Amino acid sequence: MSRTTFDLLVVGDANPDVIVSGSPRHPEFGQREQLVPAAGLVLGGSGAITAYGAARLGLRTAFVGRVGDDPAGTFVLDALRGGGVDVSACVVDPDVPTAMTVVLVDGEDRAILTAPGCLDLLTAADVPPGLIERAAHVHVSSYFLQPRLAAGLAGLFGLARAAGASTSLDTNDDPAGTWAGLAEVLPLTDVLLPNESEALAIARALTGSPSDDLDRAVRDLAARGTLPVVKRGERGALAFADGEPVEVPARPATVVDAVGAGDSFNAGLLAALLRGLPLRQSMSVAVTCGTLSTRAAGGTAAQPTWEEAQT
Repeated sequence: MSRTTFDLLVVGDANPDVIVSGSPRHPEFGQREQLVPAAGLVLGGSGAITAYGAARLGLRTAFVGRVGDDPAGTFVLDALRGGGVDVSACVVDPDVPTAMTVVLVDGEDRAILTAPGCLDLLTAADVPPGLIERAAHVHVSSYFLQPRLAAGLAGLFGLARAAGASTSLDTNDDPAGTWAGLAEVLPLTDVLLPNESEALAIARALTGSPSDDLDRAVRDLAARGTLPVVKRGERGALAFADGEPVEVPARPATVVDAVGAGDSFNAGLLAALLRGLPLRQSMSVAVTCGTLSTRAAGGTAAQPTWEEAQT
């Protein structure tokens, strides 16, 4: 009998996103009211969107994060449950509110404003060891937004590997701009999932080199013992495995909203790898998932099924 109850355990951030579409590049202050084409309240957080997308792709998925004991926290947990994600191990904090994010969308660009609430209180100790032992893969998101989790991540990934699970990390952006603390974690990270600018920043921090050469950056990251798979938007994806670059082109798309596209890419890649697909094919599935997720506003509304991801 398999030891696993879950194909994927996601540990990370979850919050409501208020998506404001057609936002002016510079909103006017002075109590000026400006009309925008649309706005919506949707599930947000890199970890939550990845978990939701993975469940949509057919993976048995659990999520561990921290929310407040408030309507925003209830919204997040209900949304994840509604998507088939097990949230029984999530921490509900009675003293600190749920994180909240406002996303101002201008075409394919966006500004992201986050009130962290209890987001930065999540720790590795919040993840039950018994849950790790029942997961085939452990994915962590938003490393730099969760410093307590980051401090214990090497230990968490060590436990996961000892239990027979593989691991992955999407650091997301570093608001402080230091990109520090990853040297100990990357050798325990089977798959690293940055976007292009994140890959360059992480490589610069690790090597001390100011290079803007992406090929060199992915080689430097691979030398740390991880498989870097870099999300490149309209240029597809780039990885470095077995001493060779692996490139997959983008798919043509009419983008409604790119919020969460990278997280949907993550879900697609992990779903394909966990099904035993080779790397290039898995990257193609990931690109398809990221692209299809842009068909509607918000991170989860247009995430594809496994059947759609094969097209």
